[in-house]
Amino acid sequence: MTERLDQPRDVTMRLRPHYDPEAFGRLSEQIARFLGTARFLVYMTVFVGVWVVWNVLAPFKFDPYPYIFLTLMLSLQASYAAPLILLAQNRQSDRDRVQYEQDRLAADRTQAETEYLTREIAALRIAIGEMATRDYIRSELQRLQEELSGGGQ
Repeated sequence: MTERLDQPRDVTMRLRPHYDPEAFGRLSEQIARFLGTARFLVYMTVFVGVWVVWNVLAPFKFDPYPYIFLTLMLSLQASYAAPLILLAQNRQSDRDRVQYEQDRLAADRTQAETEYLTREIAALRIAIGEMATRDYIRSELQRLQEELSGGGQ
């Protein structure tokens, strides 16, 4: 529900934190857009490679061989990435639905205009069909001239 600017707000205690869903949606789209790039894959590959090399060659190993902490971090990243990608896809499908509706309305208008123009062209053809054309007038004049010249002999 949108807040009315002409009335004071009700003072209520909120148990849930307030956030702007539109801003959150835009942020999720930016993150999803970044996660779907080759740059992200390169960054993740470099990060994992540095992590493994550090924990194999460095004297101070903060995550030895089974790399449990690395697995935990990658799982956490995936658990946040999946819902963000789904949210971005839902927003995109909503935009696609609105665009589809606008395209359908435009197509309906175009079809109505085309039908109108078709009726107008048909009416013009009928009107032109009833008019005497230059060729018809010439042929009638030639016929009359032949009748007059033939009748005078």
